[in-house]
Amino acid sequence: MAFDVSTVRAQFPALRRRVHGRPLVWLDAASTSQKPQVVLDAVLHAMEGAANVHRGVHTLSVEATSAFEATRDSVATLLGGVARDEVVFVRGTTEAVNLVAQTLGRARVGQGDEVLVTQLEHHSNLVPWQQLCAERGATLRTAPLDELGQVDLAAFTALVTERTRLVAVAHASNALGTVLPVRAMADVAHAVGAVLFVDGAQAIAHGPVDVNALGCDFYAFSSHKLYGPTGVGVLWGRRALLDSMPPWQSGGDMVAEVERTSATWREPPHRFEAGTPDVTGVIGLGAAVDWFQSLGPAAVADHDQRLLRHAMARLADVPGLRFIGEASARIGLVSFVMDDVHAHDLGSAVDREGMAIRTGHHCAQPVMAHFGLSATARASFSAFTTTDELDLLASALVRARRSLGLAR
Repeated sequence: MAFDVSTVRAQFPALRRRVHGRPLVWLDAASTSQKPQVVLDAVLHAMEGAANVHRGVHTLSVEATSAFEATRDSVATLLGGVARDEVVFVRGTTEAVNLVAQTLGRARVGQGDEVLVTQLEHHSNLVPWQQLCAERGATLRTAPLDELGQVDLAAFTALVTERTRLVAVAHASNALGTVLPVRAMADVAHAVGAVLFVDGAQAIAHGPVDVNALGCDFYAFSSHKLYGPTGVGVLWGRRALLDSMPPWQSGGDMVAEVERTSATWREPPHRFEAGTPDVTGVIGLGAAVDWFQSLGPAAVADHDQRLLRHAMARLADVPGLRFIGEASARIGLVSFVMDDVHAHDLGSAVDREGMAIRTGHHCAQPVMAHFGLSATARASFSAFTTTDELDLLASALVRARRSLGLAR
């Protein structure tokens, strides 16, 4: 069955909003997604009968626990059919990176060892590794980009040595849309016994993800990029590695036995889920995952690539516009600059026409430095984005040039 974007759009209350008198055009999915009605309903239902999980025997607690744990099953399916006890709930991708850095990282990385990242990384998948290396006396190495915004795989491979203990890469760049060759990187890392962590925050909403096919050891994503609530995310890790990791935070529900001066830990994933979780958020994430699965991730990927091709063709006709990052493999995202116009001015100009795009360095300053820029404008696509909206963006950018006193 063909992907019906009109049916998808009808499920998003936000798209009925008007901004500055115009219908909202949401082209900032890389920052956060809008939420379908089914997710809003799930969150409201969870709040109307609020209860804690894993602790109570009364009806509301049992219901909350069942819905909470059903999300774990849904995520396990989403990631390619992994074991449910490999799915850890966290506050988002950022917390997932920090959890791995401060547990497995501290155990595996020592004086003189190396951690490898790429120049494409979001700050959240860079700064924790910087801090780990500074603390442990290790060296942080960075695989460079080429002129298209792709990671140089040969250079990446050359940087992997017998001292490489951990490799951390994005599945897809939030600043450029570049999709990284994760499977090839996993093979290179594993050849020297290194562990591969993948930041999947951007890729998760753009098509199917199978962590075993990718060959990674950890995969993380944030709910709010996948049509779910903010403040919730997932860390998937191979069970043998999770078993080897101590808890990062301690408190209630992550302990097996507690005596006056000591405690023992529960098995993963609960070992890493101390305290009362965001029950409502996790239930909302479950609704979002089930909704996304109902669309068909492969169909979403096809739609995403049609949008990307259309955007590249239409925006190429905008005078003075220059694309930043034109990798051969990309998700639905375009980053660009315009001659003699600051990115922030572009963002403000199109906002006046009801369009939301992102401007700035996108928490990816090493990427900006590579291209000699301080900021870009970025339009990123959702399952509900239409080609008509991309045409509107192109026309708005032309008008923005004129309003700023530039020819055409």
